[in-house]
Amino acid sequence: MKRYIIVSAIALILTGCTGYPRMLSFPFDPGGRSLNSPAAEMNPQVTGRYIVFVSDRQGRQDVYLYDAAARRMVDLPGLNSLDAIASHPALTEDGRYIVFTGSRQGRTDIYLYNQPTRQLRNLTENLKAEVRNPTISADGSTIAFEAGFNGKWNIMVTDSSGRPLNLPAGFP
Repeated sequence: MKRYIIVSAIALILTGCTGYPRMLSFPFDPGGRSLNSPAAEMNPQVTGRYIVFVSDRQGRQDVYLYDAAARRMVDLPGLNSLDAIASHPALTEDGRYIVFTGSRQGRTDIYLYNQPTRQLRNLTENLKAEVRNPTISADGSTIAFEAGFNGKWNIMVTDSSGRPLNLPAGFP
């Protein structure tokens, strides 16, 4: 069911509001240098011209970014590491920021990657909670994710530096 929802959401985004999905043809590369490969592609997210996803192309779960307009993979130096497992990526409208869950040495954190500066920041390093399912606003100013405290999951909202935001009562 979850896979169907993701595929439906991607189809709706890629087709606009016409209601008629269209088939997109992206190149297949057995070497993993294009969007389609023999590896597992997980958690795809579409924003504007970019598609971000996790793949096990290198024998580990890494984040990949595909520029659909240029029809090529985008290099992400400093994002993926040998000792981390990435999951649930999301990105800004312009593709500048990627947020994702990263697990290393038994701890899971939320990371923010700035593509132009190639900087990776751990947003939840000092948070004593389990975290999962990050998302980011179109402009990159706000990140939301789930945080588990004492057996209960809550939605946390932070700015791009990881500082919690105080939302007014009744905020939608």
